[in-house]
Amino acid sequence: MKFSSEFEKNVSEIRSRLPLEKSFDILERNILIHNKKAYLVFLDGLTKDDALRSLMKSIYFLKEDIFKNLKTSKDFIEKVIPNIEVAEETDFDKIIDSLLSGQTIMIIEGYNSAIILDIRTYPARGPEEPDKEKVLRGARDGFVETIVFNTALIRRRIRDTNLTFEMTTIGSSSKTDVAIGYMGNLVNKKALDTLKKRLSSLEVDALTMGDESLVESLNSNNWFNPFPKVRYTERPDVTAAHILEGKIILLVDNNPTAMLIPTCIFDFFENIEDYYFPILTGNYLRIIRNFIFIAQIFITPCYLLLVHYQNLIPTSLKFLLPSTSYTVPLIFQFLLLEIGIDGLKLASLNTPSSLGMSLSVIGALLLGEYTVNTGWLIPETILYMAIVALASFTQPSIELSYAIKFLRIIILILTGLFNIWGFIIGIIFSIIIMASTKTLTGESYLYPLIPFNGAALRKLLFRSKIKSNKS
Repeated sequence: MKFSSEFEKNVSEIRSRLPLEKSFDILERNILIHNKKAYLVFLDGLTKDDALRSLMKSIYFLKEDIFKNLKTSKDFIEKVIPNIEVAEETDFDKIIDSLLSGQTIMIIEGYNSAIILDIRTYPARGPEEPDKEKVLRGARDGFVETIVFNTALIRRRIRDTNLTFEMTTIGSSSKTDVAIGYMGNLVNKKALDTLKKRLSSLEVDALTMGDESLVESLNSNNWFNPFPKVRYTERPDVTAAHILEGKIILLVDNNPTAMLIPTCIFDFFENIEDYYFPILTGNYLRIIRNFIFIAQIFITPCYLLLVHYQNLIPTSLKFLLPSTSYTVPLIFQFLLLEIGIDGLKLASLNTPSSLGMSLSVIGALLLGEYTVNTGWLIPETILYMAIVALASFTQPSIELSYAIKFLRIIILILTGLFNIWGFIIGIIFSIIIMASTKTLTGESYLYPLIPFNGAALRKLLFRSKIKSNKS
């Protein structure tokens, strides 16, 4: 429905769409401006009291002769309203959407459109360093749950006219703000157009889980693939670096994370800490991280294979074999430990912080000792699963850690069933899964390996020197 020239009809239309009598936080105010009726409606808690007070002061001190010369809402905005973000609107659907997002609606008798004032304020915490992406040296700020603050943290690092943030709204009920950020002169135009089309075609009720709900909606036909299609980060410096590499980012309101798109498997090998150290140190850290990343897939299946073919290993490696006899097959021991470690992680998440360390130490000691004494597990399986568990924390992506975990379990089961042939089949299966995976914008998940791009691959695998504009 469009805006009417009749004041009472406009006010009735807004009132009919809102639960004013039931919801305590939707407030309205009727005022007179030199014998002309005016109507204000806003959300309590999302409106700045000082800004609203300043607006009312401007209206009450408005001289009658000046007010009589203001024939349209545009004139009123230009001559009276001191706020910066003000707009006109004639579509009632958009007016209500603006109100529910925290903006203030003002209707004045005789004017041809409603006035929308952006004098919002959101509850927000400070930009603290994210727990999952801490660095020894570097910036200590992180994203918060307010999208405007997050774009400001990126703008602070990239002062370039090509940096663009486009806002869209997703969800018929939640109407969640989603910002698309990119460098206009560096971004892949085809990938950007593909992402915009997919976002505009989404038909969802609400982004209940924020960024994860958005990714699931964009990737609904490939839910069984464990590999993450986006890389999440809570660090503005990481986000700014990826934007300057030509990537696209998505910021979802109410979420302190940025989604980096497109994301390939090699993007997870990079870490911001590599660039806060000299080139040699950065390369050493990256090589260690890459080696551990690959090793955590094969440690337990290789040990199982080693025990199956213990007669073929040289004497110098005999110390790797189980030192005690066991009744529970090794494959079941490893599977029990895989589940047990995840159980401990879930328990630690729900344990009060004041008790977390004590319970973790006691739980690990008691479980480790008694499972060995009772014959459920042997020390070797506990050792190798402990190495795997620690190795999963060498890179910050939880989603990728679980993808690797699932591949490891598949290879482990196949190795336990078919020995060396199962191990080979598991590796081939893993490669096929990765090779058949596509990013959200349609590129190969193994780029720059497939299709091959030597320069891009070298940059992802090794910390390179930062080039100056003169070079």
